[in-house]
Amino acid sequence: MKRHVCAYFTVLLALAAAASADWVTATVAAGSAPWAVAVNPATNRAYVANFGADNITVIDGATCEATTIATGDGPYAVAVNPVTNKIYVPNINDHTVTVIDGDSGDTSCVTAGLSFPCAVAVNPTTNKVYVVNNDAAGTVTVIDGASNATMNVSVGNTPFALAVNPVTNKIYVANNGSNSVTVIDGTTNDTTSVAAGPNPYAVAVNPVTNKIYVANYSSNYITVIDGATNGTATVLSGPNPNAVVVNPVTNKIYVANYDAANVVVIDGATNATDTVAVGLYPYAVAVNPVTNKIYAVNVGSNDVTVIDGSTNLTGTVPVGTYPYAIAVNPVTNKNYVANRSSASVTVIDGAGFAATTAATGAQPNAVAVDPVRGRAYVTDWSLDRLTVIDIASGDTGSTAVGHNPHRIGVNPVTDKVYVANHFDASVTVVDA
Repeated sequence: MKRHVCAYFTVLLALAAAASADWVTATVAAGSAPWAVAVNPATNRAYVANFGADNITVIDGATCEATTIATGDGPYAVAVNPVTNKIYVPNINDHTVTVIDGDSGDTSCVTAGLSFPCAVAVNPTTNKVYVVNNDAAGTVTVIDGASNATMNVSVGNTPFALAVNPVTNKIYVANNGSNSVTVIDGTTNDTTSVAAGPNPYAVAVNPVTNKIYVANYSSNYITVIDGATNGTATVLSGPNPNAVVVNPVTNKIYVANYDAANVVVIDGATNATDTVAVGLYPYAVAVNPVTNKIYAVNVGSNDVTVIDGSTNLTGTVPVGTYPYAIAVNPVTNKNYVANRSSASVTVIDGAGFAATTAATGAQPNAVAVDPVRGRAYVTDWSLDRLTVIDIASGDTGSTAVGHNPHRIGVNPVTDKVYVANHFDASVTVVDA
């Protein structure tokens, strides 16, 4: 590796593009306005609720072949009971829930007690299904999965989302209109109200720690509920948190902040936070606890940001137009993204993204990538060195540069690297 030190300072302009793996394995046609998606990892099937077509697209995870099943008017959400192989679809416009038998494809319809059903969650342990009715009266319809019999439980005003803790048999309902969370005891259907922030929009449960995380959309913070006491704490996130997911293996919580183009990572043990940049307007977030990968769906940039949970390094996967929802199959490591405006589902292979941490100097302060040769170059301010990283292998090497290297540029055509050294007003030219 040759280097030349020029005794003058110049302005460097560089254009570097990071190489990306081909993560998209298939694009599957769906119905009009695919709105929600859920996976049954036991059968390796994905179920996509097509709001504009009044049907469900069923995707075979092994072949990506698709079939359709008719639902009611305006299928708005979908949930799976992997134990019974039943799929539950709330239809917001005709106030029904379509129940699909995953083995036969036969359907039945639940109507009693429903009013603008907009969200659904299943407790596979008790075979109970909980449906949020998004009206001012504020109720949750409880469906007995064995008989389809129903009963209603009163909650707060305009409930919007819910989550189940199958370990404690508690159900947590985010009430968007009354700034509260209703806790339902799954055994007795008794309720308790817990104060949350303004416009609670999403909720997630860590069944290992018995903590509940509520994204308050009209705020910049998350409400954390202790499931044992119903005591609360707040954690700063960012503007307009609108989605939240938990990795129970690592005890990390991931919050998508719609207006900030980032995901805040909360350490569940300490409530300390870190921030990861993602695409524009992240609307949904999902986690694969097996691979420790997190997927942020960005409606504004039509892509998915993949976060390595160990390092917070990221990659970007282009998908369809207006991606709106995502579901993860942790068994096959496949991820299904519903693209609302392009009537399609993008299938992402989770094995396509691997993040590597390479050792550099004490104070790395600038980085550039050569996409042709697959190398990254990192300057170290304090050690006056340039580290060269082979992106494929993670192997590194280094060379001396000038004093306090501050900026770096790469010319992939000539294979030259230019390092601007702040203290001694020089540029080091490295023949890579």
